[in-house]
Amino acid sequence: MDKLVAEGITVEFDGERIIENVSLTLKNGEIVSLLGVSGSGKTTLFNVLSGLCSPVEGRVLLDGEDITRKPGKVSYMLQKDLLLRHYTVIDNVSLPLVIKGMSKKQAREKAAALLPVFGLEGTEKKYPHELSGGMRQRCALLRTYLTGSEAALLDEPFSALDTLTKSAVHGWYLDIMKEIRLSTVFVTHDIDEAILLSDRIYILSGKPGRITDEISVDLPKPRDTLSDGFIEYKKLIKSKIIL
Repeated sequence: MDKLVAEGITVEFDGERIIENVSLTLKNGEIVSLLGVSGSGKTTLFNVLSGLCSPVEGRVLLDGEDITRKPGKVSYMLQKDLLLRHYTVIDNVSLPLVIKGMSKKQAREKAAALLPVFGLEGTEKKYPHELSGGMRQRCALLRTYLTGSEAALLDEPFSALDTLTKSAVHGWYLDIMKEIRLSTVFVTHDIDEAILLSDRIYILSGKPGRITDEISVDLPKPRDTLSDGFIEYKKLIKSKIIL
């Protein structure tokens, strides 16, 4: 059964159509990338999937339940980590549990048990400014995971990282996804990133944005960016993107 489904999503602002008749599916444990140039409507679509934006047409289903216009049903991680600077790591990552009504003590205990899984052992009492960019993104992903949803939206979460850090975080991300099996839709404009991480890639092109292609990436993970197969997928995707 599909975990998350978008059916015929159309969004307009001030009479201008931003995305039109967009449909996609996310299966259990799958990583799906939404790839497109700036201005194609990727973030607008994410806002619809998360319930923060109302479409003029279409609906969103989570495990078969209509969640259109219902925020809080799907986890959402933005490009910026948005960690609270006066909170320690443990208090930042456990915040979703506290918001849901769990005591601070219980929330910290539950979050602390996951710190080693996310490569954050020993950081409990540190503050965000004491962490590297990669570590901050790990905190943000753990916090997203602890919201409790089995589906997550990640909006270009690694775009602010330098090339070497991003490469290391990509490897870590694939490892952690094997462990937590979090069904994920991943927004990016980086073709290499989409091929490296995804089971499937949707290409969002044009104005208004439309899904113009769906590509299954049939390469074993982890993937080598210099392999013939990787390069062929890159050529294919470049040929499909419409500006």
